[in-house]
Amino acid sequence: MLVMKFGGTSVETAEAIGRVAEIVRQRVAMRPVVVVSAMGKTTNKLLAIGHRAIAGEVAAALAGLAELRDFHLHESDGLETVTGLFDQLSSLVNGLAVIGELTPRATDALCSFGERISSLIVTALFRKRGIDAVHIDARDLIVTDKRHTQAAPVWAQTNARLAKALPDLASAHVVVMGGFIASTEEGVTTTLGRGGSDYTASIVGAGIGAQEIQIWTDVDGILTADPTILPGGYRVKVCSFAEAAELAYFGAKVLHPATVLPASEKNIPVRILNSRRSEVEGTLIVSHPPASSTPIRSIACKRNITLMNIVSSRMLMAHGFLRRIFEVFDRFETPVDMLATSEVSVSLTVDNAGWLEAIRREIETFAEVSVEENQAIICLVGENIRNSPGVSPRLFTALGGTKARMVSQGASQLNISLVVAGGDLVRAVESLHREFFRSPDPASFAF
Repeated sequence: MLVMKFGGTSVETAEAIGRVAEIVRQRVAMRPVVVVSAMGKTTNKLLAIGHRAIAGEVAAALAGLAELRDFHLHESDGLETVTGLFDQLSSLVNGLAVIGELTPRATDALCSFGERISSLIVTALFRKRGIDAVHIDARDLIVTDKRHTQAAPVWAQTNARLAKALPDLASAHVVVMGGFIASTEEGVTTTLGRGGSDYTASIVGAGIGAQEIQIWTDVDGILTADPTILPGGYRVKVCSFAEAAELAYFGAKVLHPATVLPASEKNIPVRILNSRRSEVEGTLIVSHPPASSTPIRSIACKRNITLMNIVSSRMLMAHGFLRRIFEVFDRFETPVDMLATSEVSVSLTVDNAGWLEAIRREIETFAEVSVEENQAIICLVGENIRNSPGVSPRLFTALGGTKARMVSQGASQLNISLVVAGGDLVRAVESLHREFFRSPDPASFAF
């Protein structure tokens, strides 16, 4: 069996879904289970509609909903089930206007409609093109906890449902389901977080023991640098699960960070492919890729990072300094990306500054705090870093006059990360890419 996930740009219109249908048709013999995202930017539009509704802008909210309805009906040739879902959605939006609050539970209910609608449209358009497709609601298969907007799977129940429902169904039909959505044991709709359709594909693939999990998007695979920062990078032919996870966490948009976990546990290969250029081989992610003579696999970036420096001479050699700091971050549920420490100071980065001022006030009760905004993380990822002497000197030589605010090498020894000012990001990435990809290994990179 094969799991094929298609992102929002791959199913953004009927024309795009037609391309997807032909890709799936070529793989019918592999018994594909197709996971789809919402069409285009539908989820963003649904959230905007919800915020207008709770702000009392009911007319604007309903106008936005009508525009979304017209688009989906046009692309689906007036599919009746789509009309029914938009009627439910209209009732929800009116209810939000009355309540005046968009709770996490209501957010999940609202956002779920994107995938619920798109998966029905994809199923119908597949059938029009002669593909024997059947729709199944992902909420009936993937069971999660009650942490709305960022739910975690309940693995035993999820795997049992997947194993019971999908193999027999996929033996006779092309199964289509929405990504991103799930439900609690009580049947309340939840979501797996933004970009969670990738995660759905991996959950499904692991649950049914798929031969391969394919993530179809709008780029040729993982590249050696973010194409919005450095156009013309090389395509990574193959990388490890560990490298892919690091790249995703540190900003590579091509893959959701949680995607590789279920796949790696079951040792199921993941392949990143381009639905607009299906002839390109993409990037294969496996447990143990072939050795590469190039130490760096790719350079990932995170923008709009805040760097916090915490200093307290009173805490020199003091027991519990780090614990006190991280207890504050824990209370405000704010994760830390990078960390560097000395005896009296700690530097760390966060990409969610929503609680930053409150965190700062608490820490200032026992330490001095300074904050630098508009920073960027550059992360050089590669399993071969640990076996390649001289990577750090090459890094600092390549940076030249660009100042690194903070440097950290991961405990896994497969990444070196640094923080630079946001304005220095492009220049720094260009210099680092030029240094480490002068002669890329043709076994590992396409160019």
